[in-house]
Amino acid sequence: MIRITLIGSGNVAQHLIKAFTKSEEIEIGQVFSRKKEALIHLIGSDKIVTDFSDLNEADLYIIAITDDAIPKVSEQLPFQNQLVVHTSGTSSINILNSKNRRGVFYPLQTFSKNKAVDFSMIPICLEAKNQSDYAILETVAKSISKAVFPISSEQRKALHVSAVFVNNFTNYLYQIGQEICEEHQVPFEILKPLIQETAEKINTLNPIDAQTGPAKRNDTSTIKSHLAYLTNENQKNIYKILTQSIQNNGKTL
Repeated sequence: MIRITLIGSGNVAQHLIKAFTKSEEIEIGQVFSRKKEALIHLIGSDKIVTDFSDLNEADLYIIAITDDAIPKVSEQLPFQNQLVVHTSGTSSINILNSKNRRGVFYPLQTFSKNKAVDFSMIPICLEAKNQSDYAILETVAKSISKAVFPISSEQRKALHVSAVFVNNFTNYLYQIGQEICEEHQVPFEILKPLIQETAEKINTLNPIDAQTGPAKRNDTSTIKSHLAYLTNENQKNIYKILTQSIQNNGKTL
């Protein structure tokens, strides 16, 4: 059994606690949190520590905190030559202090505290400085997920940027769609089957082949009609940019 210490109490840390608690191959030795009450609903108070000096020996230390805080926290860890990883999508493996063996354990998913996720379906991207440390990370990752990938820091950066497009930007477009519906007293619920079908299409089609709509068809009359209908300048600008980008797709510039 692999003994893990988690450092952090945010969304990622809390979901990892839930996932590791269900694994028969993993033991959560301790969790570090500035405030015990942040995690008391997930794990026994005897396993929550608030001071780095109280950290016990573990096989793996997972730092699940904001990117900016990773260097300082990894420097404050009161031990050396232990396997320490972070969960960041954008930070290099080298952001971790070199006094310990370094790695990355990046679950590629959007996490909200009150929304349950099936960790077995979440891709986990791994990186380590040597093969033996990678083997430990792979064992840990496969204990909670069916999708485990070796990904370098540079590749992870590409994944994270891509994730912003397919997740954060897409969600913002959902918000705009909801605002337009509410402005005209139309239930947003009506759009949800379309959203679901659009997402499911990429399981069988390449995104470029799944593209439909007036921009794809170069339906200028519909595009002009939509732009005339929109009253919000921000919405108009986004519509224009995305329409032009779709129309330019595949063209040589």
